[in-house]
Amino acid sequence: MSEAVRLFSLQIVLIAVVLVLHTYLGLHIIRRTLIFSDLVLDQLAAFGALLGVGIYARYAFSDSAVVAKIAAYFKYASVGSYVLAMAAVLIGSLLLAVINPKSRAIPREAVIGILYAMALVISLLLTDKLPDAEAYVTTTLAGSLLWVNWPLVGVTAFVYIALLLFHYAFRHKFIMLAENPQSLGNERLWDFLFFTTQGIITVLIVPIAGVLLAYAFLMIPAATAALFTKKWAKAVLIGWSVGFVACVLGLGSSYAYNLPYGPTLVLFLGLFFVGAMVLRCILSRCSANEKGYKSCRS
Repeated sequence: MSEAVRLFSLQIVLIAVVLVLHTYLGLHIIRRTLIFSDLVLDQLAAFGALLGVGIYARYAFSDSAVVAKIAAYFKYASVGSYVLAMAAVLIGSLLLAVINPKSRAIPREAVIGILYAMALVISLLLTDKLPDAEAYVTTTLAGSLLWVNWPLVGVTAFVYIALLLFHYAFRHKFIMLAENPQSLGNERLWDFLFFTTQGIITVLIVPIAGVLLAYAFLMIPAATAALFTKKWAKAVLIGWSVGFVACVLGLGSSYAYNLPYGPTLVLFLGLFFVGAMVLRCILSRCSANEKGYKSCRS
């Protein structure tokens, strides 16, 4: 098997797995108008990974063999890198759940925007002190195929399936959180669990896909599905199908024309969303014309 075929197969399987949960969580985010909450967690995951890079760069070549060995656990996409990223997103999940202004003077989306700005700024301040910082910033934004292998795909699939089962078991609570949060006595707890779920998948996907594609996975398929249905199961099916086809075409174009795969996939997902909006507009006009024709006939 050639290297190109191996990488393509890995990405196809990975995308097929991650899009299910991303679409479902994206529907929650859209219906709750928490549009930029994922960017907060994505950027915090990137910060955790960059912090690991900083530790590795500072101590990997230490005179102490023990210190150097410990530092090696924190290089990009290593176990230590994932641990630091997870710690960062857990803090972010707690802040997103707790800081929920009830006053209309300060919408929740404003708080989320401020948190994102802070996450971005601390990442920029950190990278300012790192050697070859630009390369790492680009990697966290656009992702890298180099970290993908079958064990990583297997771990990702296992975690995603576990999270899907968790959300299915407590689906009534999470749907209530989206549709009627006042009826939940412990809204902040379920908010924290929801954002933690986002955080876990963010930690897994950002080193591979980058911040931009991770956000696109979560928002674009869900937004596309929301144009056509309000039913949860049907929306997940539509979002997964459209997102998968768009990503396969994006991957093919990336390999064929030697384009960076993250931005290419984002572009194709965006094009499919624009196409869906045009189709929705056409269907709406046809429906309106049909109703007008029946009204005239009667």
